[in-house]
Amino acid sequence: MIIATWNINSIKARLETALAWVREAKPDVLCLQELKCETDAFPATAFEELGYTCTIHGQKTYNGVALLSKSPPEDVRRGLPGDVSDTQSRYIEALFPFGKRIVRVASIYLPNGNPLGTEKFPYKLGWMDRLHAHAKRLLKLEEPLVMAGDYNVIPKPIDARHPEAWVNDALFQPESRAKFRELQTLGFTEAVRAMAGDQPGLYTFWDYQAGAWQKNNGIRIDHLLLSPQAADHLKAVRIDKHVRGWEKPSDHVPVVITLA
Repeated sequence: MIIATWNINSIKARLETALAWVREAKPDVLCLQELKCETDAFPATAFEELGYTCTIHGQKTYNGVALLSKSPPEDVRRGLPGDVSDTQSRYIEALFPFGKRIVRVASIYLPNGNPLGTEKFPYKLGWMDRLHAHAKRLLKLEEPLVMAGDYNVIPKPIDARHPEAWVNDALFQPESRAKFRELQTLGFTEAVRAMAGDQPGLYTFWDYQAGAWQKNNGIRIDHLLLSPQAADHLKAVRIDKHVRGWEKPSDHVPVVITLA
C-alpha cells in the first residue's frame, strides 16, 4: 500500500502538476494540504478519471486538506476535535481497506505559527496539544494509523540546510519541536528517519525566494507518523525531490511510504 503526503500549495494553480505526479506514482492514498479552495470547488473530476475517490475538507483562499484514494473511505472525520470555535480546515481522517485489514490515514496541515509574538504561535501550540490528545485516543484503537502531512516543524538541526537561519522562526522554536517529540513519544514512528537514520540533506520544502531550490537550501517539515501497527509493515520511504524541478511546482514535494 502506497501512502503519500503533499502540500500542493493551491490545487487549482498546480492541477496539472498534481495529475502528472499521481499518474507517475500511483499512490493508493494521497494526503493533500493547502488546497486553497472550498470543498465544492475542488477539481474532483480530474482525479476521478484516474480512478480516485476525493474526500475533501476545503476552505476558501486558505488551508484545506484532502484524502484521494483508490478505494472509498469509511469513518470520515473532518476537523480536529477539541475546539468547536476553530473553523480552519486543517485536518481530515478516514479508514481504508488494507488487504484483509484496514488502515486509518489522516491528512494534517499544522498551523505555521509565524510571526512570533502574535496570536498565531499560541494557536499553533494549542493545535498541537489538540492533535496530541486526538492521536492518543486513536492509538487506543490499536489500528494501523498513518498521520501524514505538513507539520510545519523542523524536528532537528539536521533537517535544515542552514538551521541557524531558522532560529527566530516558529517552525524551529524549542516549543514546536518539543511538542512534535511529545507526539512521537506516544508511540509513533517517524517514517523518514526510521528508514534513513541521520542521513543529512533530506528536505521536503524549498522556498520560492532567493534561489533556495537551486542552492538546495531546504528544510524537512512534511512527515508521516506511523502507529506501531503501521510501522510493523513499513517497507520503504522516499522523498520525490525531482517534482520540485517541474514546471509550476509547489514549494513542497511528495513524501511517500510503502506498507508491505
